[in-house]
Amino acid sequence: MEKNVSFESIEKKTQIRRIMKKTVIYFFLTVWALMVLFPFYWMILSSLKTYSAYNSEYIPKFYTLSPTLKNYADAFTQVPLGKYFLNTAIFTLVTTVLMMAVIIPAAFAFSRMDFRGKDLVFTFFLALMMIPNELVIITNFQTITNLGLRNTFSGLILPSVTSVFYIYLLKENFAQIPESLYKAAKVDGTSDIKYLLKVMIPICRPTIITIIILKVIECWNSYVWPRLITDNQAYFLVSNGIQEIRENGFGRENIPAMMAAVVSISVPLVILFLVFHKKIMEGVSRGGTKG
Repeated sequence: MEKNVSFESIEKKTQIRRIMKKTVIYFFLTVWALMVLFPFYWMILSSLKTYSAYNSEYIPKFYTLSPTLKNYADAFTQVPLGKYFLNTAIFTLVTTVLMMAVIIPAAFAFSRMDFRGKDLVFTFFLALMMIPNELVIITNFQTITNLGLRNTFSGLILPSVTSVFYIYLLKENFAQIPESLYKAAKVDGTSDIKYLLKVMIPICRPTIITIIILKVIECWNSYVWPRLITDNQAYFLVSNGIQEIRENGFGRENIPAMMAAVVSISVPLVILFLVFHKKIMEGVSRGGTKG
């Protein structure tokens, strides 16, 4: 009887500890979530306030009783934000397509094909990841300038059509496919291109989708390189457009309209992440495991 009582008491203590542990974890997760989400809430709230209401608040209010969408209309009519969106869409689409056309064959070559110096070349590729981006930007700037491609879409796109990290991620994913399957396909007379298109790409689709999504996000948020290689407003992307609006547009005076422009630019990426976040996690986990 005493043993049963002691066992029940131990079980209750264990359960209480679990509940307390979960409570502490959820508390800190909630605090962290509020800290992360508050800037987005403040951005959206500011974009819904009128210009006069925003400027009349000596103490900022965490709500508004008279929300308006006029700021969003001003963001697209007073500055060429629509043009920035179009430029960014073209830049993102072309860059992503060209990059996939480069990294998929490269990953296939490193994972399946045998050629002299393959390991040395791949090691050299990985070593490139150790070079600071600032040094690469300087080199790319000199190259693009010497080619006369400043203020062109070609100059914007060319330095971004490949990625050592994405080649590595896809190569590791390709390597998980049994090599016996490749040898069997070669015995049947299947070409490398057909095997890549019919077998490897369908099997590794989650990782490929993940890379595409990450590249789209990267292109959409690109700031330093477009700002460096273009000074013509006709080729500005949304990130550079926001800076132009802040410096020469209504940004310094009309903060609500500026926030409306920022919200408009952020919404596509937020929707993209919410729709495909499971694909991103699945692709990264598959690319990082082997066996």
